Amino acid sequence: MNLPILSVIIFLPAVGALINTGFALHARRRKRPYSPDLYYAVAQFFTALTFGFAFPLFFLYTPGLAVPQFVESAAWIPAWGIRYNVGLDDLNLLLFLLAAFLTPLACWAAKTEIRERAAGFYILLPALETPLLGVFAARDMFLFYLFWELTLVPMFFIILLWGGPRRVYAAVKFFLYTFLGSLFMLVGILGLYIRVGGGSFSWDRTLQALHAPGILGFHEEIGLFLAFAVAFLVKVPAVPLHTWLPAAHVEAPTPGSVLLAGLLLKMGAYGLLRFCIPLFPAARAFFQWPMVMLGVVGIVYGSWAALAQRDMKRLVAYSSVAHMGIVLVGLFALTPQAMQGAVLQMVNHGLGTGALFMLVGVLYRRTHTRDLDAFGGLARGMPVYAAVFLIVALSSIGLPGTNGFVGEFLVLWGAFERYPRTALVALTAVIWSAIYMLRMIRKVFHGPRPEGSGGDPPDLTRFELGSFVPVIILIFLIGLWPGPFLARASRILKFVGGALAGGGS
Repeated sequence: MNLPILSVIIFLPAVGALINTGFALHARRRKRPYSPDLYYAVAQFFTALTFGFAFPLFFLYTPGLAVPQFVESAAWIPAWGIRYNVGLDDLNLLLFLLAAFLTPLACWAAKTEIRERAAGFYILLPALETPLLGVFAARDMFLFYLFWELTLVPMFFIILLWGGPRRVYAAVKFFLYTFLGSLFMLVGILGLYIRVGGGSFSWDRTLQALHAPGILGFHEEIGLFLAFAVAFLVKVPAVPLHTWLPAAHVEAPTPGSVLLAGLLLKMGAYGLLRFCIPLFPAARAFFQWPMVMLGVVGIVYGSWAALAQRDMKRLVAYSSVAHMGIVLVGLFALTPQAMQGAVLQMVNHGLGTGALFMLVGVLYRRTHTRDLDAFGGLARGMPVYAAVFLIVALSSIGLPGTNGFVGEFLVLWGAFERYPRTALVALTAVIWSAIYMLRMIRKVFHGPRPEGSGGDPPDLTRFELGSFVPVIILIFLIGLWPGPFLARASRILKFVGGALAGGGS
């Protein structure tokens, strides 16, 4: 393929943002605002068109090749060895497609929720998609850092301007945690650039150079590993660096929560997979057990915190901490099954948790509350909503036949091979998630109706149902036919530096 297809996909949403900016400026000059539906239509068109271009890459990608595909490379700042270099491999293909898939769904969910200051929102939403796609496609470390930082600004303003009552606190905390964390990554990137001495920020060249013995001493590896790991663990988020997440989720508007849980958290796990694991083998072996234990702590803490919540959105937010703990265990178990499962589980979590936030948002718009004690017996008046909620919740639990089962099974299988006792503790995630999800379903849909709660809210409209249909299809498609998805991460060890050592029990 000679067409710059990745660049078209990455920057197409930015075109939509620019067009909406033009409409907003024109409306200001003529002193008569355009309808919010116009801005929504532009954003929806360009985000959907982006997915339309990205979707064929799943079939055009050739599984099993040991080289990146769809590579585009051009000199950008030659004096500093910086290139515009993007490409897809077994580490990032599924995440790149996930970003292209979730953003139009988030835009779809915004139509009925975002009516105030719509121009600004539909400028920021597609403007956020471009750096998200860029993070997952970049193969130049400077370009990766640039896209990484550019994701912070749109999300900060989405929370700040369209969030809940404590939106200022949540937005500032989100920005400070993630921005300060990313400074550690910048130090790590500059340290690699100077120490390797290749005059290039290319990830591929850096990996190749580090294969030579004696390039980095053990203590240098430890320091660089920690610099990258801090930035990525904040984003995952791993306990105890997670405290920004519940506030950001609870205060963010529904589309912001979808993108935050579905994509921004994956940036952290992807960074660990792209940088920490392949580039620093000695440090990787040294920190393998602590990183696995950090994942287990996240599983237990996130699950117990979710059990204690009465706010439905906060419950789903803490469940994200637990599910990303499973991903962390899979990444640092460093077995083929666990790492394949971790990549697939990132996709599964993006689909399931994104849909859960959309479902909670639908209920909140109708009732203006997310308190579990305010609901009961909704299955009678909202049967379609209840059915969709049940399917997505069972996927989050990991019921066989759904996508969540495949990812969790592979992670736990691979982790058991290397850390059997730890894997048994991680296995409790399935039990805890079943408890808090099924308890929520029982209370909200089948429990007694509180006194004075009034009539049943309206069921899902056809427009709202349409936003969940693609997710439901993927839940069962990945759950019943995971082969094509796993095949596109079949050579994951090749892309993280070949055979991985380490581990005990």
